[in-house]
Amino acid sequence: MLQTIWVSLPGSWALREPDCHHDGKQRSWKCGFVRTIIQHPCPRHDPKGPGKARMLKKIQICVCFFFVSGILYEISLLSGCFFSYIPMSKHFLTPEQVLNLGKSIIFLETTERLEPTPLVSCSVESAARIYQDRPIILFMKGLTNDTALDMNSSYAAFSLLSSMKNVFIFPLQMETVFQETPLLQWYNEVIPEQEKNWIHVSSDASRLALIWKYGGIYMDTDVISIRPIPEESFLAAQKSQFSSNGIFGFPAHHKFIWDCMENFVLKYNGNLWGNQGPFLMTRMLKTICNLTDFEGTEDHTCQNISFLNPQRFYPIPYPAWSRYYKVWDKSPNFNHSYALHLWNFMNHNRKAVVAGSNTLAENLYKAYCPTTYEDLIQNAEPRDFTPSEDAA
Repeated sequence: MLQTIWVSLPGSWALREPDCHHDGKQRSWKCGFVRTIIQHPCPRHDPKGPGKARMLKKIQICVCFFFVSGILYEISLLSGCFFSYIPMSKHFLTPEQVLNLGKSIIFLETTERLEPTPLVSCSVESAARIYQDRPIILFMKGLTNDTALDMNSSYAAFSLLSSMKNVFIFPLQMETVFQETPLLQWYNEVIPEQEKNWIHVSSDASRLALIWKYGGIYMDTDVISIRPIPEESFLAAQKSQFSSNGIFGFPAHHKFIWDCMENFVLKYNGNLWGNQGPFLMTRMLKTICNLTDFEGTEDHTCQNISFLNPQRFYPIPYPAWSRYYKVWDKSPNFNHSYALHLWNFMNHNRKAVVAGSNTLAENLYKAYCPTTYEDLIQNAEPRDFTPSEDAA
C-alpha cells in the first residue's frame, strides 16, 4: 500500500472542535439531527414522493455511516488501540492532534536537510521500537508546508521511517511552536542571519516550547534508545553537577520548563555555545536543588525532578566519543543505561558506521535499529553522513 507522509498546512495546527457538546441540558442542533436519524432511520411512506423518500433514506444512511465512522475514529485516538489504526489515518493528523495524545518522543532537525542521515534514522527507529505505544515525532525545518513524501520518494530514510506505524514527520514551524510562550517575543526580535549559533539556539528553544506545551520526552537525533525510561519528570546528568539538554522529559505545563524559557530570554547570549542549552538546564536546576556528586549508579531527586545518573545516557563521556566507532574486545552491556548519546557533534563527520567493521556503533545499529542497518548494508556505497546539528 502506498503510504504518504502528509505535512500539515500552517492553519491546520488548530484542533477541530467536536460537533456535539453536552453541558447537562443543551445539545447542539447537529447532535439532535444525528440522533433523530439514528432513532428513525426509515422515512415514512410518502405516496406523493417515492423518489424523494428514497433519496432521503440514502442521505440518512450516509450520514449514519459517517457519524459512526467518526465515533470509531475518535475512540481510536483516545484508546490504547490507536496505533492499530495508524497506517490508514496517520497521514491526515496534524502535529497538534498527535502531540495532544500525550507522552510523545520528540526529535528535531533544525537544519534545512531533507534526508535524515543513518544515525538520525537509527535514533528515530530505536525509539519507535522501544516506545511502541507512544508517538515518535521528527520535526524538520527543511520541510515546507505542503511537502508530501511517499514511500517511493528519492529520500530513502523517509520511506524507511514512514513504514513505522507510530512515527510521524512534520515541518518545524517555529513561530507556531513559540506561540503563548516567553520565547515568542525573543523569536520575533532575533535576526537568525546574525546569530553565530542559530541552528543550535533555535533547537534549544524549540525543544523547551514543545515539551512545555505538550509534555513527553525530547531526544537529540544521535540518541539510540535501548530500554524505556521509567521517569516522567527528569533531566539527564552529563556528569556530576552538570545537566545535559540532549534528553529530558516533563509533563505538559511543568513550571521548571516555563522557568527555563523565561531564563532563556533573560540570559540570552547567542554567541556563547550552550548558554541556552546544557548551561541553561544546569543553572536552573541549581536554583532549586543542592547538587552533589554521583556515587555509583544512584540517581538524584529534587522537588519531584529526577536528575539521572550519567550512566543512564552518557556511559561513554564526550572526551571518549570515538570509542563508539572502535572495535571492543568485549562489548559493554550498558545494563544501567536507558539510551546512548553518540556525541555526533563531537564527531564532525570524521567517523561513520561501516557495515562489517564490527565497531560498537555497528553492533548498536544491528541490535536497536535493524531496519536502518539493513538499508545501510544495501546502500554500502559512500553516502552523505553530515552530522545533524541538533545532535550536540
